[in-house]
Amino acid sequence: MVSGPGLKKVDSHAAIHEAALNEARELNRILDHLLKDGKMDKALEIAHITIEHWETRTLRHADAEEKGLYKELVEENPELKDAVVALIRDHDTMRYLVSEIKETIESNTLNDEVLQQFHALVHVDQYHNLEEEKILPEH
Repeated sequence: MVSGPGLKKVDSHAAIHEAALNEARELNRILDHLLKDGKMDKALEIAHITIEHWETRTLRHADAEEKGLYKELVEENPELKDAVVALIRDHDTMRYLVSEIKETIESNTLNDEVLQQFHALVHVDQYHNLEEEKILPEH
């Protein structure tokens, strides 16, 4: 699978990352307010929307990177193999967190721990994006 041209350019790739992260941060902010206000039904709805966001935006993007971009980068520069392995591990960490949160909220359980896991996702993704952008071509 050949990755799209935008994935191989640091600026456009960074823009994709930043848009998804900003959406995730905003969803976390909304969820936090709803939990503090005790609006559990609405908070649970937002938690499900947030899971959908991570699955359809970030994790789908991660899948595309693993199937195309990362393979291409390593083929072009084998010295990037360890960095790519670390990036895939970040994706796996995000998949694990999403799975854990999803399992919790499917039983209609929502608490501060879930919110903290959503915050952890943002932090892992933010660090991941910084590391990934270091190995992308500048142009």
